[in-house]
Amino acid sequence: MAMFQQIIDRRLSGKNKSVGNRERFLRRYRTQIRDAVRKAVSGRGIRNLEAGEDITLPRRDVSEPTFGHAQGGNREYVHPGNQEYVRGDRIERPKGQGGSGSGSGQASDSGEGEDDFVFRLTREEFMQVFFEDLALPHLIRTQLAEVPEWKSHRAGFTSDGTPNNLHVVRSMRGALARRIALGGQDRKDIRALEARIADLAREPEPDAELMKSLQDELDGIRRRARHVPYIDPIDLRYRSRVRTPVPSAKAVMFCLMDISGSMDETRKDMSKRFFMLLYLFLTRHYEKIELVFIRHHTQAQEVSEDDFFHATETGGTVVSSALVLMRDIIRARYPSSEWNIYGAQASDGDNWHQDSGRCRELLADSILPLVRYYAYVQVAEAEQNLWQEYTQLEDRFGHFAMRKVSSAQDIYPVFRELFKKEGATAAA
Repeated sequence: MAMFQQIIDRRLSGKNKSVGNRERFLRRYRTQIRDAVRKAVSGRGIRNLEAGEDITLPRRDVSEPTFGHAQGGNREYVHPGNQEYVRGDRIERPKGQGGSGSGSGQASDSGEGEDDFVFRLTREEFMQVFFEDLALPHLIRTQLAEVPEWKSHRAGFTSDGTPNNLHVVRSMRGALARRIALGGQDRKDIRALEARIADLAREPEPDAELMKSLQDELDGIRRRARHVPYIDPIDLRYRSRVRTPVPSAKAVMFCLMDISGSMDETRKDMSKRFFMLLYLFLTRHYEKIELVFIRHHTQAQEVSEDDFFHATETGGTVVSSALVLMRDIIRARYPSSEWNIYGAQASDGDNWHQDSGRCRELLADSILPLVRYYAYVQVAEAEQNLWQEYTQLEDRFGHFAMRKVSSAQDIYPVFRELFKKEGATAAA
């Protein structure tokens, strides 16, 4: 009879046997790869952030020590002569240097060199390195999500279940206990009858009828004891597992952007880039997070993601209108007892002078007590009246942070500093 055996490969890498080697390579040269990724980010747009990247590592960083075998011993060589030089001549330096490591920038038909080691990071590997030390600060689990995740865990044993959950040791222990309990009286009776038969046999003239009666009773008890089943369905015990809801993060992120007349295209572009980076970060790391986009000039409005990044409306500047709208939305849809609330605001800081103090009061009294973290980014170098008012909040509230972004190159370092993991060093 033919036998067939099926082998299932359950390894995570599957048929790609080089996955383990690649992971070890990425771990070994993590510092060089991280620096290369940061340089790559500075030269690409935020929209193209998720693409992969060709990473170049110097050959000296990836070289491995090797052992070589010399020829050894005493050897005699005969070198060919030449018709160009004689003993005592001074040899001029060659005009061109060959090899890629010379750095002269000139090609040569002689010489040897080594190229740098180049490999390609996939999209997932690039984003993992890019975001590896970033996280929303102080994110905690406050309440079960509306659609909770479930986790199965052991909860003792039960008498009903499927064969794959059968617990053999516990079942055999129960069967043994049942046999001991049911056979206890029979064993006592057997020992008592055996003792009476032995005493009767020692008498000079034993009673044959009594002897036969006792022997028949002993045989009956033994037959009854042998009919106690070795294992019974009531002995079977199955592993019991129950499903319980797992707490998960339930967070909302408010994005506030100034679109007033003082925000020129360069400043708007920096603000958009910051929020694009933030949006990409949030959607990648937090599956159950909601985003609220608020644009403002003299009036604030909640808009869609597309309008937030691409609408061209402009006007004066009343920053408090955005903070009032944020406060009202929190009260209506996101109670702080059920949601982790975060806020990020981008502006050039140029606000109607009488409104900046109101912004500080709104943050201190109505918003900061409700949020886990609030970040303010000023896309201008000069300190405006709004920056001066917000500075008074930085010492009072540990979960409030403010930074300046004066050029596009500052967006990434500032973003990393604002949203770095606790205990991690921000990138410079």
